Amino acid sequence: MRLRSVSLAALLVAMSPVAVLAQTQAAPSAATTPQAAELPAAPVSQLVSEVNIPWTRFQLDNGLTVIVHEDRKAPVVAVSVWYNVGSKDEPAGSTGFAHLFEHLMFGGSENAPGSYLGRMRNLGPSNLNGTTWFDRTNYFQTVPTPALEQALFLESDRMGYLLGEVGQDVLDLQRGVVQNEKRQGDNQPYGLVQYARLEALFPEGHPYRHSTIGSMADLDAASLETVRNWFRENYGPNNAVVVLSGDIDEATARPLMERYFGSIARGPVNTPAEADVPTLPAPVVQVMHDRVATTRLSRSWVVPGLLSDDAVPLSVAASVLGGLASSRLDNILVRDEQTAVQVSSSMQDFHRVGFFDISVNVKPGVDAAEVGRRLDAIVADFIQNGPTDEEVARVATQYVSQRIQSLEQVNGKANVLAEGQLYAGDPDHYKKELAEYASVTPAEVRSVMQRWLTRPVYDLTVAPGEREAYAEAAASPSGAAPVPAAEIQRVERMPMPEIGQVPDLVFPSVERATLSNGIKVVYAHVDTVPVTRVGIDFNAGYAADAANRLGAQAMMIDLLDEGTTTRNANQLAEEEERLGASVNVGASMDRTSADLSAVSANLGSSLTLLADVVRNPAFAPAEIERIRGARLAALASEATQPGAMAARALPPLIYGEGSPYGRSFTGTGDTATITALTRDELVATHDAWIRPDNATIFVVSDLPLSQVTPQLETAFGDWRAPSAAKGAKDFAAAIPAPTNRIVLIDRPQSPQSLIYGGAVLPVSGTDDLLALNAANVTLGSDFLSRINSDLRETKGWSYGVRGTVNTLEHRVPYIVNAPVQANRTGESVAALIAQYDRFLGAEGVQPNELERTINGNTRSLAGGYETSGQILGALRSNALYGRPDDYQATLASRTRALTAAQMDEAARRDIHPDQFVWVVVGDASVVRPQLEALGLPLEVRPAAQ
Repeated sequence: MRLRSVSLAALLVAMSPVAVLAQTQAAPSAATTPQAAELPAAPVSQLVSEVNIPWTRFQLDNGLTVIVHEDRKAPVVAVSVWYNVGSKDEPAGSTGFAHLFEHLMFGGSENAPGSYLGRMRNLGPSNLNGTTWFDRTNYFQTVPTPALEQALFLESDRMGYLLGEVGQDVLDLQRGVVQNEKRQGDNQPYGLVQYARLEALFPEGHPYRHSTIGSMADLDAASLETVRNWFRENYGPNNAVVVLSGDIDEATARPLMERYFGSIARGPVNTPAEADVPTLPAPVVQVMHDRVATTRLSRSWVVPGLLSDDAVPLSVAASVLGGLASSRLDNILVRDEQTAVQVSSSMQDFHRVGFFDISVNVKPGVDAAEVGRRLDAIVADFIQNGPTDEEVARVATQYVSQRIQSLEQVNGKANVLAEGQLYAGDPDHYKKELAEYASVTPAEVRSVMQRWLTRPVYDLTVAPGEREAYAEAAASPSGAAPVPAAEIQRVERMPMPEIGQVPDLVFPSVERATLSNGIKVVYAHVDTVPVTRVGIDFNAGYAADAANRLGAQAMMIDLLDEGTTTRNANQLAEEEERLGASVNVGASMDRTSADLSAVSANLGSSLTLLADVVRNPAFAPAEIERIRGARLAALASEATQPGAMAARALPPLIYGEGSPYGRSFTGTGDTATITALTRDELVATHDAWIRPDNATIFVVSDLPLSQVTPQLETAFGDWRAPSAAKGAKDFAAAIPAPTNRIVLIDRPQSPQSLIYGGAVLPVSGTDDLLALNAANVTLGSDFLSRINSDLRETKGWSYGVRGTVNTLEHRVPYIVNAPVQANRTGESVAALIAQYDRFLGAEGVQPNELERTINGNTRSLAGGYETSGQILGALRSNALYGRPDDYQATLASRTRALTAAQMDEAARRDIHPDQFVWVVVGDASVVRPQLEALGLPLEVRPAAQ
C-alpha cells in the first residue's frame, strides 16, 4: 500500500537510491503470493440505505435559511454558518478579502468586543474554527446545549453587528497574520505549486484564477472603508445558511433564531460568480525548481463542478487511477515497475468547476522524462478502456463507508446539509451523490474521461534545485495610507444570554473480556452509526528501537500491510476497499498499533483482514527493497521540511542519545540503519514486539460485546507467541543536565523561521498532570495563551504559536512550536522567553484566565468524546497512562476544584525556560545576526546534518 505517515511530524514521501538487501530467508514474493478466499461483504446498496440525516428547514423574514437536524446522542449542538461568498467572488484588486474576513470575524463584534475565540472558549466548544475556499466561507462550533443561546448571540452579532470593531488597527494586525499564514504555506516543499497551477489553467479574469489567500498587494492597498464595504455587500443573512445539528428540534430552534438573527437587516443578494470550464488552447509544459528531495510530475485539467452529472464518474476515475491503495498507478509505477515512490490522483469539485489532478513522485536515479512518458501512456490506456466493474464497485463501497463514518459527529452532518443547501438548494444532495456512486458504470466513467481528459493538459515538473524568485509577502504590511472611514453607528442589542448549567460528561461504561490465548479486550458500546473501531496496541513504538537500529520499528510497520503469506499488497488493498474497511498500522513513541475501522455489517471479514496483516506478514524481498527505498526517501524528504528537521534535531539535544526518547520524533531513524536492515532483523523485530503476549485490543462498536468477542476470538484466539523473547525497553539512562542554548539549522531561501524549543520535564505521563495542563492552557496551548496572544494577536509575527506538554508514558517534554517571519526571529525568541519568565514569575494565572480554563475544559468534555474514535482514544490513553476507567467521567469535578495557586505551583515546579534548548530552522544569512544578539550560546548546523 501507499507509504503512510507514521511520524509525529509531517512527512512527504520521496525516494533515494535503493540498497542491496542480503536475502537470508525465503519468502513469497508479491507476484507469487497465493490468493486467499474472497471475504464476504455486505452489498453497497445495504450500506447506502443506512445513510440518512432527517432535517427540517425554515427561512426568516430577512432571508436567512435555517436547517435543523435532531440528534440526541449527546447534550451538544453544532452551529454551522455558511456564507455564500468565497474567493471566486472577489473582483480584481480585492483578492484575499473573503479570507481576510475569516480572520476579522474572529476579532470580536460590537456587542461582544474582544476576541471571539476567547468568549467561545468559555462556552466549552469543540470543532471551533472557520475556513474560506473558492466558493464559501464557513464558521462552526459544537457547544454544550446550555451554551447554545450564547453561541447564537455571538454568531448573530458578528453577522449583523461586526464593523464597529473593525478599525484600522485591527485591519493592519490581521493583514500581518494573513501574510504569515501565506509564508507558512509557501515555506513548505512544493509550496508554490498552487499558484503556478491556477495561473496556467485559467485565463486572466477567470474567478478561479487567483488563490484563496489572495494577493498581499491587494490586501495592503485596501482602505478600511473598502474592506468594510466588502462585508456589507456579501455577509447579509440572505446570503447565509445556518445549520443547527444535535440536541435540538425545530420547535426550539425557531424562536431562538428569530430572537438572535431576526433583526439583522437583509443585505444585497450575492449571486455566485459564473465561471465556465476553460480548455487550454494547447498543452502547457512547465518546469519549476524547489528545495525538494524528489522530482514530482503532475498532470491537471479543469473539469465540471460538483453539480454536474459528470462529477461522480470523474471522481470514480480519479480513485481507480490513483486514489485507491489498489490504484492503477500504484500497481504499475510503484509496485511493479518501481519507477515512482508515491502517486495520487484526485478530483476536487467546487461549485462551478473541478480540478482533476495526477501526481507522481519519481524514484531518484530514474529518468523523470521517461516516467512522464510512461505515466501518459497509462493514463491514455485508462481513458481508452476505462475501469472494470470490480474497480468501480470498490470505489463505491469505500466512498459510502467513509461517508457513514463522517456522519458520526453532529458537525459532520451539519456540514453535509449546509453544503447541499448552499450549492444545490437541497440539503439532501448527498443522497443524490450516494445513489450515483452506487449506480455508476464503467462505461459512464470511460465516457466522461474521454470527454474531459483528452483535452490539452497542464504538465508540471517540480525538480530539486534552488527555488526561483517569487512574489514573497512583504516583511511587514505596508498598509494603505489611512483614509478616515465613516463612523459606525452601533446598535445596542439585548443583553448577552447566560450559559446554563452544563451537565458533567457521561462516559460509556467500560467492559472487558479475555480471549482464549490471554489477550485482554477493552470495550465500550456506542451506537451512533453502524461502525466498529478496533485498535490493537503493542507495547513497542519508536522507543523500542535499539540505539544502533533506529528506524527498524517504522520499517517493520510499513511492511505489515505490504503483503502477507496469503495476500499480496494489492490483494490486501482490494479486500479493504471491497469491504469498506480501513486497516492502518503505525506507531507513537510508546506504542505500535494496528487499527481497523469497519462498517459493522462487514466486521467479521474485516477482522480476518486485520489479523492477516498483524499475524502473517510475508516480508517479501521485493517489498522490503521497495519499502527500504521509501524509508530512505522519507529521510531525504525530512531534510527539506522545517517541521521534520526540527523534530529530528531536538530530542537528542534534550534527552541525550542514550534515552529511548532521545531520537527523532518522526521515528524514521537514520540512513545507515535503513540501508543495512536485513529480512532476518525485520522478522526478529516483529517477533519481539508484535505478539499476543504484548497486545491489548480496544473496541468501540454499535454491536454488543457478546457479539464482538466471538469474532475477535475467531480472528486472534489461536494466535500464539513465538519462542523468541518478548522485547523490553530500557529507560535507565540518565537524562543529561539541560544546557540553555540555540541550535540554528541553516535552511536557505526560507521566508519564515521555525522556532522549536523545549526541555524534558521532571514528570511522566503516568503522573497526575491535570494542574500542569490546565496552567499551560493559559501559558501555551490555547489560542488565547500568553505566547500566541503576544506573537500572533498583538505583534502579528506568526500565524500561530503553541507550547505543549507532550504526554509520553515516561518523562515528558515541553515543546514550543513557533513559525515566525524571518526578520522577526530573534525578537520572537526573546518575546517567548519573556512571556515564560513573566508567567512563571509574578504573573501567573489571572482570575479571568482561571474561569476561562475551567469553563472551557469542563464544558467541552461532551463534544470531546462525541465520536467512537474519540472514545477509542480515551480507552487507549487510560491504559497507557495507568488511569482508571472512570478517568474521563471525573475530569469535570477534578477540574472545577483546581485553583490558580495549584496551577501556578505545577507550572513553576515543572517548566524552566532557562533550561530550554531552542532549535531554529531558518535562513542563517538572515537569522544568525538576530540570534547572536540574544547572548545565548549558538551553534549553526547545515540542513543536511
